[in-house]
Amino acid sequence: MSRALEIKPALGLSDLLFGANMTEAEKIFGKAQEAELLDDIEECMSTVWHFWDDGFSLFFDESNNQLFCCVEIDNEDVILWGHKIFSLNEKQIVDLFKSKGITVCETEVHEWGEKRLSFDHANIDFYFEKNKLSSINYGKSEMDLPLILPN
Repeated sequence: MSRALEIKPALGLSDLLFGANMTEAEKIFGKAQEAELLDDIEECMSTVWHFWDDGFSLFFDESNNQLFCCVEIDNEDVILWGHKIFSLNEKQIVDLFKSKGITVCETEVHEWGEKRLSFDHANIDFYFEKNKLSSINYGKSEMDLPLILPN
């Protein structure tokens, strides 16, 4: 891939927006190196396109006409709000989100040792192994925030 990937929380990945179909995804990123159907998660079935060499996977919701709904990324060159996010530590990531007005986060250490840092408002999770960011998973925001218009 010749251009840098850009994380757009709750919106998409680079030029591919959540809600796009598979044809649109292929126009932007080309053919996936591998495709699989995930159906082992309760009430959730997705087709996953893996772009192993580029360090990301796209998820398409089988119950919603195979529309793009989620990304998992471990490409160390990915950009978030102008920052190479994999070069930041956990505190710097929290500070970056605070600078965007997203202050509520939670953490969990899994029994296998991986730590998850989540920002529910942005529907994004950061996974750390030995205090180093190892992957990011995010999707379309599930928050239905009310539209408030000025009088």
